[in-house]
Amino acid sequence: MRDIASCFSEYSVNVSESSCSSYSNNACLSPSLIPSIQNAVTCVYKISLSSKKQLLITVTWCKNQLGQGLSINLGDDPSAAFKLNTNSRLFRKKKGSKLLESDNLKIEVFWDLSIAKYNTGPEPIDGFYVMVMVDSEIGLLLGDMAEEAATRKLKNGTPVARASLVSRREHCSGNTLYSTKAQFCDTGTAHDILIKCSGENEGLKHPVLSVSIDKKMVIRVKRLQWNFRGNQTIFVDGLLVDLLWDVHDWFFNPASGYAVFMFRTRSGMDSRLWLEEKLLQKDPDRLEFSLLIYACKSL
Repeated sequence: MRDIASCFSEYSVNVSESSCSSYSNNACLSPSLIPSIQNAVTCVYKISLSSKKQLLITVTWCKNQLGQGLSINLGDDPSAAFKLNTNSRLFRKKKGSKLLESDNLKIEVFWDLSIAKYNTGPEPIDGFYVMVMVDSEIGLLLGDMAEEAATRKLKNGTPVARASLVSRREHCSGNTLYSTKAQFCDTGTAHDILIKCSGENEGLKHPVLSVSIDKKMVIRVKRLQWNFRGNQTIFVDGLLVDLLWDVHDWFFNPASGYAVFMFRTRSGMDSRLWLEEKLLQKDPDRLEFSLLIYACKSL
């Protein structure tokens, strides 16, 4: 699949020049309403310390046939990585702490997943906490038990850094129905997002893509086998949100079967999408959020 940044321009829908005859009936999309399953979720947080220093913390939850796991990475330093296989027979330490160092920063990770509860995905939904301390400052708190753990383990007056979620990446597999939640800004609310690919009039020869937010349809793309890449701007919580899709491989590379959906907030001053020179020149203090869904369609 091409770099997604090169697939889109200022046009709302991009139509491929590929001939219609290259579309295979075997690649038709299933109208099944059984939701796909999340295999991995990766969240990137921007941490702003009281010292004005900033760093990125990447948290990944994964699930496969061997078990479930958690990994935490700080910046691009491979030595500052924490990994935990919560189902391993050799490592059942679901509660504890670990010291790390990165870029002359002292990092301490505390976690408790001993009573964590899960739905079908890899992320726990409650009964857990993960806390990351950076130079004796609270850098990141995750989980419904995090506040209580911080109060119990730390002294009163411990400084708290500003943590903002800047991206979320989900890997899913199964049928062509995807359900998730997203909060597009720190002050916004969590929204229900539903992505569905099905046949027009429930037939299989003319696939249709529809995206709904909080049960309200925001886009509908007909004849998806021709409009397999495109973008459209929507408004959520008063923000401009670019919605981009690339389902090329669902039709023309079924062995891979991956599609990509992206929701990305942007400033109204950004008149065009994905200009690389503009991405490099962006104000580092301006926060934007992106949600990427990598969808693998079962054959």
